Amino acid sequence: MRLVGADGEQIGIVKVDEALRRAEEAGLDLVEIAPTAHPPVVKIMDYGKWKYENAQKARDARRNQTNTLVKEMKLRPKIDDHDYDTKKGHIVRFLRGGDKVKVTIMFRGREQSRPELGLNLLAKLAAEVDADGVVEAAPRQDGRNMIMVLAPTRKKSEAKVEVKAEKVRRAAERAADQEAEQRELAQSRAKAAETAPRRKRGPADNLDPDIDL
Repeated sequence: MRLVGADGEQIGIVKVDEALRRAEEAGLDLVEIAPTAHPPVVKIMDYGKWKYENAQKARDARRNQTNTLVKEMKLRPKIDDHDYDTKKGHIVRFLRGGDKVKVTIMFRGREQSRPELGLNLLAKLAAEVDADGVVEAAPRQDGRNMIMVLAPTRKKSEAKVEVKAEKVRRAAERAADQEAEQRELAQSRAKAAETAPRRKRGPADNLDPDIDL
């Protein structure tokens, strides 16, 4: 096996007994770090410290992972304007959420002989969502379909922060609108009470209600 010293120095190819002896003399462990190599590579090290550091690195990697998803949106080459606007809105929402979008143009029948319909539609879409996404994979033909992949301009973590901030802003606006409505309602009621005609008191108001007339 190939032995690496505690300080990273290359000791060379040694027998197992020799590697174990050197590790014992150093008061450390002998760890196999490349079992599939020929010959296998082992290193003299503090195994507990090495295991702890690797666990820390794994946690940091999971914490920084973006978890980007790939959404898919399917369109027809002759899609009408209303459906196009609706699906474009979904694509923008996915991109703003930090996810990639796989856009698929589905051709049927004679439409397959006119790939320019799909190319033009995808070019139009890419231009209209360029504030939120960029073309990661250019349009390509895949059987009866044409595929393009859009990538978000923001990272997933950044998108989450922006979405949360937008929710807070909308909640604040709703609360302000409700407060304004309640204030207007109270003012309207107060104004109505001030302008309502008051009934004048007459002689009958001074009579004892227990006296029979």
